[in-house]
Amino acid sequence: MKGYSLLLPLVFAMNMVQAQTPPDVEKRPHTVKSPHGERQDEYYWLRDDARKDAKMLAYLQAENDYADALLKPLKPLEDKLFDEIVSRIKQDDSSVPYREHGFWYYTRFENGKDYPVYARRAAGDGVDALSIRKANEAGDFASEEVLLDVNKLAEGHDYFSAAPVDITLDNQKMVWAEDTNGRRQYTLRVTDLAGGKLLPDTISGTNGSALWADDGKTLFYIENDPETLLSKRVKKHVLGTDSKDDVVVYEEADDSFYLSLGRTRDETYLLIQASSTVSDEMRYADAKNPGEFKVFAPRERDVEYGADHFGGRWVIRTNADGARNFKVMTAADNATARKDWQEWIAHDPAILIEDVELFDDFSVIGERSEGLERIRILKKDGTSEYVKADEPAYSMGLSANPEADTPWLRYSYTSMTTPAIVYEMNMATGEQRELKQQPVPGYDRHQYTTERLWVPVRDGTKVPVTLVYRKDFKRDGTAALLQYGYGSYGLSMDPGFSASTVSLLDRGMVYALAHIRGGQEMGREWYENGKLLHKKNTFTDFIDITRYLVEHQYAAKDRVAALGGSAGGLLMGAISNMAPEDYRVILSQVPFVDVVTTMLDPSIPLTTNEYDEWGNPEASAESYAYMLSYSPYDNLKAQAYPAMFVGTGLWDSQVQYWEPAKYVARLRDVNTGNHPILFRTNMEAGHGGKSGRFRRYRETAEMYAFMLDQLGVAK
Repeated sequence: MKGYSLLLPLVFAMNMVQAQTPPDVEKRPHTVKSPHGERQDEYYWLRDDARKDAKMLAYLQAENDYADALLKPLKPLEDKLFDEIVSRIKQDDSSVPYREHGFWYYTRFENGKDYPVYARRAAGDGVDALSIRKANEAGDFASEEVLLDVNKLAEGHDYFSAAPVDITLDNQKMVWAEDTNGRRQYTLRVTDLAGGKLLPDTISGTNGSALWADDGKTLFYIENDPETLLSKRVKKHVLGTDSKDDVVVYEEADDSFYLSLGRTRDETYLLIQASSTVSDEMRYADAKNPGEFKVFAPRERDVEYGADHFGGRWVIRTNADGARNFKVMTAADNATARKDWQEWIAHDPAILIEDVELFDDFSVIGERSEGLERIRILKKDGTSEYVKADEPAYSMGLSANPEADTPWLRYSYTSMTTPAIVYEMNMATGEQRELKQQPVPGYDRHQYTTERLWVPVRDGTKVPVTLVYRKDFKRDGTAALLQYGYGSYGLSMDPGFSASTVSLLDRGMVYALAHIRGGQEMGREWYENGKLLHKKNTFTDFIDITRYLVEHQYAAKDRVAALGGSAGGLLMGAISNMAPEDYRVILSQVPFVDVVTTMLDPSIPLTTNEYDEWGNPEASAESYAYMLSYSPYDNLKAQAYPAMFVGTGLWDSQVQYWEPAKYVARLRDVNTGNHPILFRTNMEAGHGGKSGRFRRYRETAEMYAFMLDQLGVAK
């Protein structure tokens, strides 16, 4: 696979298509009805909620067979990429331990094994994060207590995921969650840590959340609706009783809200948080004797808040009263209504407050400004300081800090050239120490450069873009480029190190991370200008960044690839329709491409939660028309499309498999080009792909091999 000319991938693709044609998909007339219009969907029949329809399964398998045939010549390249990526991962690695309730907790991996081992060690003289790290690196596990060995639990499963959820305050019992198909419907189990035995208590149909009361025998958990997977009810389980008799302590009536559980910083209260896209409502109960969960402050539309309790007061992060980028308020125990809140940290239109961490002798604010994360330390004397960074683009965030009675603040740092580092900083002495940098065998960060650009897009807005490439890269307009984007839900895509991206950089490629609107990189307004009736800004930002990078010779016009997944797959579908000539390859994973049909169906998981993200096409003619104008499936047309690699999981609960299945079928009908379109379904996985530490990299290697071949990238 050496020394390809730019023409060979096309010749290869055409020859392979002549040798084997894509699967022939049956069309069946079907009308999708709504109050605001009707549409024909000839591939609607591919939807099967039970995942048992023989013809549908045969079609997915035929697509996999077709992909296998086209990708067979690239298997040596795929294997090489996989070996490269895995070689950069230290196999017998472990996380930085954190201390809680007299134990140090961590996760470790063993050589050649796919799944983690969750463990802990008792705290004591001479036992700290660094000493445990050294013991783990030396293979000394004599004083270790294994909580879960997921490798053993996963035996016999094609897909498996499990993790501890909560441990009782007396450290004697652990509730943990498992998922055996990737559907994110979890079963809760309880282990008696004192005896090392699995208790008979088993609770199915949950979202994986659970919380112990102080008595160590009362467990609160969230039950999902079996069809929509909405988190609907908080239930109470008492150890030793039948879960069928569990009592409902709270039920959410509004399907646009989802539920979560928590405990306050001082461990005084148990919390139930009900959240929608635009509002919150929290309830709290005494952790020692949890009776009724009281409302902290009633929900109001467009008022988001979350509260913590520490130091004898409530601390509230909220966007109330026009604080778009959030402010921090306080309240007394007996006065939690909004009218009684007192301002502590004022709103700043230039700074988004994302997190608040409370300690005995200081407080920490996680902020975002100018497209970058920052950590601000507030001292008791009223002064403040920022944790420093020395790269133009990076990611910095609070790490595990479960104990408040410590002078040490733990935080993480990474960039596109710097593998993740966990630091501790002593607030009393100013001492800073590195607890661990993620080991990356064979990688030298000094061979690579990261750069931050501000790209003016069509409406005059300047959008940040983070680039990474080798230092010997020449900006002469000949390089291949992979551009990644997401741009939804206010989720910010921050620059971080990727072991798989190095394989692209070492082949001369440029990697670009586009911080497009719809995320929150530039504050709350950045998000609001990329959602609902402003959603198209997300797509045009991405396209304009591509054109800017080509114009400024970071890449050749005919050697640009784009990558996105889930809502980022919507982005991929939109740019493919709007500007197919700007992309040579599109990599689209679990893509949300059938926007209108999905948002018309409240029985589909996540639909009702997301009316304030995308719009409600049932209730609003304006929303219907706007969503229809960009929905990738509805806007496929007769034009030449780029080469595409589309992936999904049969058991995906976030974006149902039938969306990309229908999309690929219709795309092939209208495509006038001759670049290959591949559709890969993981038949044993959900939204996150295959389980296991290394198996997911096999999927990445296959996708990247396809991309490299299409771009004509030599070794």
